[in-house]
Amino acid sequence: MPFAQLVIGPPGAGKSTYCNGMHQFLGAIGRKCSVVNLDPANDKTSYPCALDVRDLVTLEEIMSEDQLGPNGGVLYALEELEENFDFLEEGLKELGEDYIIFDCPGQVEIFTHHSSLRNIFFKIQKMGYRLIVLHLIDSYNLTLPSMYISSLILCLRAMLQMDLPHLNVLTKIDNLSNYTSLPFNLDFYTEVQDLTYLLPHLEAESSRLSHEKFGALNNAIITLIEEFGLVGFETLAVEDKKSMMNLLRAIDRASGYVFGPAEGANDSVWQVAVREGMGSMDIRDIQERWIDAKDEYDELERRQREEEIKNHQQAATYQAGNEDDDDDNDYEFGRRMPVPDSGVKVMRK
Repeated sequence: MPFAQLVIGPPGAGKSTYCNGMHQFLGAIGRKCSVVNLDPANDKTSYPCALDVRDLVTLEEIMSEDQLGPNGGVLYALEELEENFDFLEEGLKELGEDYIIFDCPGQVEIFTHHSSLRNIFFKIQKMGYRLIVLHLIDSYNLTLPSMYISSLILCLRAMLQMDLPHLNVLTKIDNLSNYTSLPFNLDFYTEVQDLTYLLPHLEAESSRLSHEKFGALNNAIITLIEEFGLVGFETLAVEDKKSMMNLLRAIDRASGYVFGPAEGANDSVWQVAVREGMGSMDIRDIQERWIDAKDEYDELERRQREEEIKNHQQAATYQAGNEDDDDDNDYEFGRRMPVPDSGVKVMRK
């Protein structure tokens, strides 16, 4: 049974960067992976593209032939892909049992109320794929209460629209220390528990938001999000292997991958680590690593990398030296020691 990730999110959330990073990470742990580009506007992918929707339809052709803008062109392209699903179906069959990552367009409307992308996902599901939606949100949205609440509404609407196993992910968490300090710890934003504590900060953000006519609206929005109780966040720093392993563990548990594939005794260390949950990070660990003591951890990891490089170079030098000594010893032994008589006489013609 093949598995797949459906990567959605607004522009700038880091979808293509994530697809490239996860493709490399899965390859490093020995999981065969392929990336499928579903964005007709993405003409330069940073990852090796196993299947590209641009081979079927491109945004430039739609905009020139049908006189549509960029957003309308993407919607039209997804409708074309839905009508010509055979193109995608045949391409996926050629990939066999590969673990698939779908890089989706960034227009918000395609995963909030437009139905084509949702219908495409359901058709892929009927092919036997176990799907999970990854909704990426830039962690910069945590710095302003209004942006954070808007992201919560967007995530909730996407979860209701997609109707599939779903994980919301705060990306670029390693940049969070460069922004204005947050009024609450990171777990307040990832667990989405009691948003009423955010109301004073929301009103202080802008004089317009402090007007009494917005008070009832803000309370209604917060109550709506809390009553559904669906939204929560994982975190990601795509260049950090521990962060990637922690996220992949959450993905595998949510998608059922931990129960599906047959993993044998020849697994690599990384495969075993991911499956057993080694190196998993609590939200308090993430708070300390990326916000409270980021510089100290960066310096510690830099020293560890330098030590690893130094040890590797020393081991390589030692091995090369031993090989040279062995050759010299063999030469000296052959030159100084007489060859014993074997009793066999060789007659040459």
